[in-house]
Amino acid sequence: MMQNESQISIIPFGELRKLFLPLHDKLSQLETKLDKTSPNPVKKYYRNKDLKLLFGISQNTIIKYRNNGYIPFTTIGDVYLYPVKEIDKILSDNLIG
Repeated sequence: MMQNESQISIIPFGELRKLFLPLHDKLSQLETKLDKTSPNPVKKYYRNKDLKLLFGISQNTIIKYRNNGYIPFTTIGDVYLYPVKEIDKILSDNLIG
């Protein structure tokens, strides 16, 4: 029966540094580029699907809130848009406690 022997190699620190320095430099460049890119544009309007996902309310509830004037909206064709600032204001005005 053949026995597997483990071999341990010791690499001097200077050699490791030579191996990892280019990788470190590239990562630093990438980080700098990412820092300079602009963040995602700020969302100004919610759509129905956003309200459903964010607040866990149904399509029928959204329609009811819209029709009863609880939430402000605008339309473009058949698309209903809800201003983020106004929805956030409603939420903060209705905080309990």
